[in-house]
Formats: sequence, structure tokens, C-alpha cells
Amino acid sequence: MANTETSIQAADLVREARLALRRLSIYRGIRQVSSVQAVQELLELITAGGAATAIAEAYHRLFDLLIAPAEFNREEPVGDAWQDHLLNLILADDNSFSRKAELGLVAAGSLQSAAQNDLACLQVLFRLDANLLRRQTAAAYNTAAQAAGGGELPVAAWPAWNQACPLPAAGVTFNETRRHQIKQLLAASSVWPDETDELAAFYRAAGAGIFGQYKAFRWTHDGTAGGLTGIPEPDPIRLDEMIGYAAERADVVNNTHQFIRGFRANNVLLYGDRGTGKSSTIKAILNEYAEEGLRLVEVPKQSLQDFPCLIQLLQGRPQRFIIYVDDLSFEENEWEYKDLKAILEGSLAARPDNIVIYATSNRRHLVRERFSDRGAPREIATEDEIRQQDTLQEKLSLADRFGITVTFTAPGQQQYLEIVEGLVAQRGIRLEPELLRRRAVQWELWHNGRSGRTARQFVDYLEGELGLAEAGNGNTTKGVE
Repeated sequence: MANTETSIQAADLVREARLALRRLSIYRGIRQVSSVQAVQELLELITAGGAATAIAEAYHRLFDLLIAPAEFNREEPVGDAWQDHLLNLILADDNSFSRKAELGLVAAGSLQSAAQNDLACLQVLFRLDANLLRRQTAAAYNTAAQAAGGGELPVAAWPAWNQACPLPAAGVTFNETRRHQIKQLLAASSVWPDETDELAAFYRAAGAGIFGQYKAFRWTHDGTAGGLTGIPEPDPIRLDEMIGYAAERADVVNNTHQFIRGFRANNVLLYGDRGTGKSSTIKAILNEYAEEGLRLVEVPKQSLQDFPCLIQLLQGRPQRFIIYVDDLSFEENEWEYKDLKAILEGSLAARPDNIVIYATSNRRHLVRERFSDRGAPREIATEDEIRQQDTLQEKLSLADRFGITVTFTAPGQQQYLEIVEGLVAQRGIRLEPELLRRRAVQWELWHNGRSGRTARQFVDYLEGELGLAEAGNGNTTKGVE
């Protein structure tokens, strides 16, 4: 009798979950996710008495959609693969409630009531654990198979997704602690609508949608439309790990500090020799201030014309965004610099106060000049035009529109050696000082010249060589000796 009652209760839950999916309003976007569509299809087939082959196809498709991300997940899951996935979808959804909560403006009213209704529906879906769905699928399949004159399958023949083996954790990912806490709260709660305020607090602290999932993004094109792609594991470099160029970095850090505090800040051009830490400075600043709402969006030079679309996506969000353009320079026939000039200063639309532009370049004036731009004789110039000074001023004005220009010059030998010694100390490498200096000098002579990047490449090689030697491998090489 007890088993019969349990089966009836499980069947009722499946029917209730089928209706719950249809009753979503604020979180309706979740229904567009392929895994949720697979759940919906399976629930429809179970409750409507679908064909055995269709039930089997739907179940195994759902299993495949759930098990792959669960097996390669590096965060501690809450519940089984479906339950953890559903919780992640809730936390990542960009909707009117999460957006309003992100701004700290949710109050009692229609929006909050709709969110509470959706949370009640989502809790029903959360109760569809792996064992329940497996049993209900097996029962529906066997009923359909019997009606068609086919054979039955035992419950054990249906794979369950409640025993996934995630990958080992590789450090704490962005907002992982906040996500895990709210997921545990929801999983333990008997009434999800009662947790609406806690969920709103999560969105306020972490951010809504993609901006709560990632701290770094790339602007990419899918066909003709552009969009943001989150970077799951951005470069982890920290400011306190960087050696040398402290004065240069201080100007960028101070400007960023003003920016995230809501005060006026400048666009910044980091100019200088290759390998001197310009890009690393920007990445380290992101890691320093991400928990305070800073986000970094990398935009390739060829997508500068997309800036209006990008700015429209970012304006009005509570986060502070650095739009990052790496290795910025333009050839004579590249006119994208006119788009950038308008964005920096000159466009009719004001740049939102939650956006600044940081660019790196190896060229001080950014746009290649011709001899004719400076009035050189015709026999020297390859081409000429009447308004030479106008052309020159147009090209030089691009760099001038960055409020702050910070110059990173190639290090002298002593500074280069100090960087090497600092990196070696950070990594706990032990080598006789004179031998270390001699090998470092030989490395920069034989490889990429003298720079912070060269120093890091040398120390990477040295660490690998010594590690191999300590492992007892007899095939070590002498490297640069």
C-alpha cells in the first residue's frame, strides 16, 4: 500500500511540475534552455502517455544534457545534476526581478509577487530528483511498451544523474561562495517564496545575469550581431605579484579606484615597449576590484564600430566597466580610429559614468603618419594632400583624447634582473645568485630582448627545468648555459 501511495504522489508531482513550467512568468526565459526544454518534453510524454521510443529518446537526451556539465563542474554541487543545474539557472537569469534587485530597488508589489509565484513553481521542478524521474520514466515506458506488445525495462536500466563525479576544485571561481550559500539556502527551504528577499540580496551583491557569473568578457560576433561572451577563467595575475613599474601602475590604479567609488575618472592609454606589463596591469586591476563591482570587457580593434551597441548593454547597470582595447594602433587605410575618437569625446551621446576605456599600444600616437603629413618634400613623400596640417592634427588628436597616458619603457639590465630575482623569490626557486644573473642575461640576449615578459618566460623555463631535475628525469637540458 505504501509503495502505491508513493507512486501516486510521484505521479502527481510530475503532473504538477508539467504545469509549473507553463506558469512561469518572470523566469520564463529559463524555458528556452535546452535542458529545461528536455525536461518539459519528458514530462509531457510521461503525463500524456507517449510512445515508448519517444519516452526513451527524451530521457536519454536529458541525461546527456545534464551529465556532461555535471561531470566537468569544478564547483561543489547542491543536489543532483538536475537540481544543481536548475539552481544555477535561477541565479544566472537576467529578468526584470533580478535586474531590479541588482539595483537594490525591489519592493512589495506586482514584480515581487510574480517572483514569489515563480519561485513556488521552480521549487516544484527542484523536487524532481533523479530517482523520482527515473522511476516515473520507467513506469511510463513499460506501460507504453506493453500496449505496443513490446518488452519492459527495469528501473535499473535507466541511468540516473545523481552520482556525477565533478572535477577537483581549481581555486574559488568568481562569486562561487555567494552562489553556494544561496543554493544551499534554497535547497534546505521548505517554502521558496519566503526566500525572495534573500535571493534579491544575492542579486544585489553578485549581479544579475551574465554580470553575476563572470568578471571578464569578450565582445564577439555571431554572424552579424555582436554580444558578450563570459570568460570563465581570466588571467589570475594580482597587483602584489607584479614586480617593477610601481609608479606607472599607481597612476592606473588610482584612476580605477576613483572610478569604482563613483567619482570622475579618465580614459587611460598605456603606451610603451612590448612585454612591459601594460596588459597585465589592467588584468591585475580587474582581479583587485572585481568583488567591488568592477568588470572588464575586451573589445577587438575591428569591432570598435560596435561601441554604441556595447554601451547600450552596459549603461544603467550598477557594475563599473572597463572597456579594454589591447594593442591599439591603426594603419593608414584603417578608419576605425574615427569611431574611437567619437566614443572618447565628440559623440552627441555622453559616455555613461559607469564606463571607462583603457587601451594599450606600442605606438604613442596610435595612427601611422606619412612624411607628407608633416610637410615633407614630394620626393620624400609617397603621396600628398592639400590640408596636411589638418590631417596631422586629426591623427594626433586620438591619443590626446585619453585623459591619462602612462608610459612603460623597456627596463635597463639592473631593473630586468630585479624583476627576475623577484619572480624567483615568489616561486620559491633556489639558485646561486651569480648563476641566476648570468643565466638571466644570457636568456634575454638569446631570446626576446629585455622586458618583464622576457623575465617571466625565463623564470617559467627555469622552474620547469629545475622541477624536471628534482623529479629525477635524466633528460634535463642546460637551457641557456
